[in-house]
Order: sequence, then structure tokens, then C-alpha cells
Amino acid sequence: MELKSISRLAELMAKHGLSELEIKENDTAIRLCRPVHGMAGGAAVVEEMPAGDFPAETAETEASETAPAEDVRYITAPMLGTFFSAATPEASALVSEGDVVTPETVVCIIEAMKVMNEIKAETSGTITKILVPNGSPVEFGQKLFEIR
Repeated sequence: MELKSISRLAELMAKHGLSELEIKENDTAIRLCRPVHGMAGGAAVVEEMPAGDFPAETAETEASETAPAEDVRYITAPMLGTFFSAATPEASALVSEGDVVTPETVVCIIEAMKVMNEIKAETSGTITKILVPNGSPVEFGQKLFEIR
């Protein structure tokens, strides 16, 4: 399945408030999961595997087994694109490790299809780690910042 199709499915999930979607097409299956409204985090988890190989565990079981410390959260990429830490190449980074952010703080820019998209923190806290280098390609749901 093409990344453009996956991105479109993720948009439809958000538009209709879906938290999980499974699609089987020929010998390929895809499962998209996103946090329920009000939970920490931002974007969906995308898994693609051969049809019939879906794990028996639920998303809640997986999340509880791999959950980091309670006070650690992540700002994730809401789309596929290129990560930029500043608005222009000459400008300083929008946020640095140690900066305090609010839900409305713009933390980075993701360029997708030649459109610069400002990404907001959508949560309050302190940036403890920047997980992606400037200019790197990012995937939908990829962790960009660690926040406490």
C-alpha cells in the first residue's frame, strides 16, 4: 500500500473520530491505531504486515507493556514529510531541549507536498529530548520530541 493511501486513511480516521482501522487488500493487511481523544500523544501507529499475521494482543495490551515512565510523553508527527526545527534555514530553532511548551507552542515545521505545516505541542511540559535531526524525513506517528 502506498504511503499516500495510508496518509489519506489516517486523515479519514481523524475526521470521523476513529481510533482503529484494519484493511485487508489481496495478500497485504494494514492496521492503523491512534490514541483516543484526550490521551497523551498525538498521531497514529501504522503497522503493515501480510494478511492473517495480526497479533492477538490488543493495542491497549501493547501500550501497557511498553509504556514509558508516567511523566514522559511524546510529540509525534501528524503526517509524513520533512522535519524542520526552524521556520527558515537562517532562523534559530523553534524549541530547544529544556524549553517549556504549552499546547499552542509551535515546536517544528513538517514539509509535506511543498506545504510548510506548523506543528504545535498540543500538550504542556518541558522538552527533554529532540529525537529527530533537522532536515530528516519523518513518518506518520514518528516520535519527534520527548516531553515531561
